[in-house]
Amino acid sequence: MALEDAKTQIDLAFTGSGRGLAYENAFGGALSAFRRRYTKDLAGVDLAITGVPFDQAVTNRPGTRLGPRAIREASALQPFDAPYGWGYSPLDEFTVVDYGDLAFDYAMVSEFPERLTDHIRGILAAGAGSLVLGGDHYISYPILKAHAEKFGPISLIHFDAHSDTWQDDDLSRIDHGTMFYKAVKTGLIDPKTSVQIGIRTDNPDTLGVNIIDARTVHERGAAWVAGEVKKIVGDRNCYLTFDIDCLDPAFAPGTGTPVWGGLASWQAAAILRDLAGVNLTGGDVVEVSPPYDTTGATAVAGAHVAMEIIALYGWTRRAG
Repeated sequence: MALEDAKTQIDLAFTGSGRGLAYENAFGGALSAFRRRYTKDLAGVDLAITGVPFDQAVTNRPGTRLGPRAIREASALQPFDAPYGWGYSPLDEFTVVDYGDLAFDYAMVSEFPERLTDHIRGILAAGAGSLVLGGDHYISYPILKAHAEKFGPISLIHFDAHSDTWQDDDLSRIDHGTMFYKAVKTGLIDPKTSVQIGIRTDNPDTLGVNIIDARTVHERGAAWVAGEVKKIVGDRNCYLTFDIDCLDPAFAPGTGTPVWGGLASWQAAAILRDLAGVNLTGGDVVEVSPPYDTTGATAVAGAHVAMEIIALYGWTRRAG
């Protein structure tokens, strides 16, 4: 069946139904996230994927504005098969669409946060889940506002080299290193039931957020980490954000603030799969910077993380 479909499928970004595996050539056709259909109609949609090409908040190397495009391209390798190790096919069981990119005026940066919050509000109000492809990590803050408005204070599952909780009490500042400080201080996330994984930069004030640093991941193992995360989060509504620099630069060189000693891609994959059962309201993949991604490996990793988030989101929503 797949071979026959490969002979006829093309441009599923426009002709697809939004459900089912895809067999058009990975090197051809119009690109969309996982060959999902582009649409602005959310009727009957389970999960909407949005690109947010924003990188005006970076502290070092820019380029993550090109991340959504690169992740979409890398994702063309994945919709031929169900994601390995999950035992089900989320693209078959759920209607997942590519909702396109967020439109914003790059020269009016101050207007960006509310524009993104309103965009996510619209998705959630339609009854769909939201998966965002970034973009720098600041984007998680306006996204979390929309989730907290609908679900109440969120438990955050945060993969990163950096805690991003450096003190910043000026809510008008747009900075990809302080947004979770603001999220805690404004009550968007509950620090006691939140956890940060892979941290390996110094920030003494954790604001009460649970930390599983990179060395602990290496020493205790992926299964232990996933178990601890599940204990911390419990059955609460949670949001998963994955900064690609959680991975060691050997696995993800295409990012703005790389830090050695990070997770291997297999460790991240194992943790994400073992998180099956958490009550996920949505997620994002951020900080993929294609100008520094000479082999495309970082975008490939970002696309795999996005697929794991899709599988996690679907896990607790499967029929039966």
